[in-house]
Amino acid sequence: MKRRTVQDVMTASVVTVTEETPFAEIADTMAEHRISGVPVLDAAGHVTGIVTEADLLHKQEYKDGDHRSRLARLRRPTEARTKAAAVDARGLMSAPVVSVAPHTTIAQAARLLNAHGYKAMPVLDEDGGLAGIVARRDLLRVFHRSDAEIRDEVIQDVLVNKLWQDPGELHVRVREGVVHLTGRVEQKSLIPIVVRLTAATEGVVDVVHTLGYDHDDTRPAHYPRA
Repeated sequence: MKRRTVQDVMTASVVTVTEETPFAEIADTMAEHRISGVPVLDAAGHVTGIVTEADLLHKQEYKDGDHRSRLARLRRPTEARTKAAAVDARGLMSAPVVSVAPHTTIAQAARLLNAHGYKAMPVLDEDGGLAGIVARRDLLRVFHRSDAEIRDEVIQDVLVNKLWQDPGELHVRVREGVVHLTGRVEQKSLIPIVVRLTAATEGVVDVVHTLGYDHDDTRPAHYPRA
């Protein structure tokens, strides 16, 4: 089973800004290209941070003249107030930047984005250069696989190659990404393994099974007393 990586789904042509890029130009760039964030490059072309829509919104948030809102804002983190006063990418950007390598798996990248609450992050090569950018919508491409493609991979890769199961004993049906497994396996302990490996197949939304077994190898054997 070939796992797709960030390199397979990332956008290689990246819109970037420099540390000196003014606030208004950053806002215009993001609106023009319909993107939620831009990597920031230093003079050497290395990524030093990233500016997101949330970073830009701090300035609008702190324009409110209401006294009660002003008191609430004073309780906000210093970083938010600093970004609200920023005039260029150097003051707006979040640093150090959270990034991934091109060979990072889709699952690893998804966990990293969710952990930090980001919509996108830069992809850096071995030398620290910008190789691309990967967004949440890019990671969702794995669910665009056809039902027939998913079924073929479950049968050939999971059942035959990994578990050495006779595909004639196990029946696989896929509908809108949900895999339905029926049939019998030799040992009961194989059932959770079949389900887990099937669920790990890219594009699988869920696994439903009514698998039976010939031998229960999960119960301890009973030996006669001497």
